[in-house]
Amino acid sequence: MLLKNLWWGKKSLRGGVAAATVSGLLLLAACGGDSGTSAPSDNGASDSEKIQSSSSSQKHSSSSQKSSSSSNLKTVSSSSNQSSSSSEENDDGWSWDVPKEARLNPEIDYGSMTDPRDGQIYKTVKIGDQIWMAENLNYADSVKTPSLMGKNWCYANKAENCAVTGRLYTWTAAIDSVKLATDADNPQDCGSGKECTLPDTVQGICPPGWHLPEKKEWDTLLTKVGGEATALNVLKSQTGWFRQGNGSDDVGFSALPAGDRIDNGNFFDIGKLAGFWSASETDYNYAKALDLGYCSNYAVLGYYNKSFGFSVRCLKD
Repeated sequence: MLLKNLWWGKKSLRGGVAAATVSGLLLLAACGGDSGTSAPSDNGASDSEKIQSSSSSQKHSSSSQKSSSSSNLKTVSSSSNQSSSSSEENDDGWSWDVPKEARLNPEIDYGSMTDPRDGQIYKTVKIGDQIWMAENLNYADSVKTPSLMGKNWCYANKAENCAVTGRLYTWTAAIDSVKLATDADNPQDCGSGKECTLPDTVQGICPPGWHLPEKKEWDTLLTKVGGEATALNVLKSQTGWFRQGNGSDDVGFSALPAGDRIDNGNFFDIGKLAGFWSASETDYNYAKALDLGYCSNYAVLGYYNKSFGFSVRCLKD
């Protein structure tokens, strides 16, 4: 996706210098300029920017500029999908009035699973040899799971929104850092500002029998659906994306543009972005996440600040 490098706080983060601006520096850009970027690599360029710089159809944008081109939009939903959704969605493509079930691909034979912790039922889908949740996790019991305390949100802090797009979690919550720290056999002090040796499989906040996918498992999914360029179209839901940037949802993953929350408490990108945490960290401040944008050319496994709020999709053990 088009990512804008708003790294004017780079020195503060890399050098450890305290700055009031640090908390809101890294925003996920959803092609319209409303939000920002993944963290840069050691040479100052993010993974996504390297993809962008190699594409003849995209150009870098400064933090003060907005992309004005819509020529790269992939309008992949059928005309029937567009016409049927036009009465229920606003001009931005997204509407909170559309239930999550209506976003699923009606041509897919979904399975289902019940989370024994709270009784919530989720659709599931088999893609290759993997079985994925086809909906975003909406688990929030911070008594049973203390890692969630103050680290998960409904979009715009409206409880009813969680019933549509699930919750947004920090990476520390997603890996269930408290459970890792209290593991009698292999205690790990993990989370934001900390780096640790994670177990091979991290259940995280996923239901029993499921786990938070690590990077190589996301890579397996992307490969199965044809690679980063093809995956963007295949994994996105058929409706709900800004400027008709909908997907074909061929395999039933039905990625909703649930947006994100940054560490200053602001929410961005509803209708424009889907971000999914992995169980793989990059360093003490950053972890890997799958990033799908409304007018991107690629599905990006970039690295992002652990304090951001992203969606969680669980993978069956």
